[in-house]
Amino acid sequence: MGKVIFDISMSLDGFMTAANRRPEEPMGDGGLRLVEWAIGGDELNARYLEQAVAALGATICGRTTYDTSLPWWGADGPSGTARRPVFVVTHEAPADSPEGGVYTFVTDGIEGARDQAQAAAGDDDVTVMGGADIGRQYIAAGLVDEISIHLVPALFGDGTRMFDGLGAGPIQLEPIDVIDTPAATHLRFRVVK
Repeated sequence: MGKVIFDISMSLDGFMTAANRRPEEPMGDGGLRLVEWAIGGDELNARYLEQAVAALGATICGRTTYDTSLPWWGADGPSGTARRPVFVVTHEAPADSPEGGVYTFVTDGIEGARDQAQAAAGDDDVTVMGGADIGRQYIAAGLVDEISIHLVPALFGDGTRMFDGLGAGPIQLEPIDVIDTPAATHLRFRVVK
């Protein structure tokens, strides 16, 4: 079985969305700055993203991330033409979803979503991509093998903090990799269990 990796872009001051989130600005005012590394066309970042998608077997996200990202993802999901399955943790499945989409709605909690994602991924990795609440739940429950943070050189001052209220006590991390680019510093940590 592959690893379960919590993967998120974050501002230098610890925010994974900016302030003033709304449907037309789901990442808040200026929040798209967090994903510029992935869409900006820089060769090093493009290669990093390509390698991550190649190792990806499935993705887990929360319902808010699904609802706010679907206009950009479409039926193919966040992995684009690779069409990796996406397991959406939710209390209730939506009435409709894109025809031919890669989405499965999981109503029996984070462990159920993890189990289904790992079964679909086989030997490939499963990425938990957020939002903050889902990420905190997976980390606090000890269900994450690695944490991957794309640290963006920006200060938001307000928004959705990633690690506030984690409530899991001290969690030891072991550095695995650091890749520095102008748009983001990609940090990978192994969770010491």
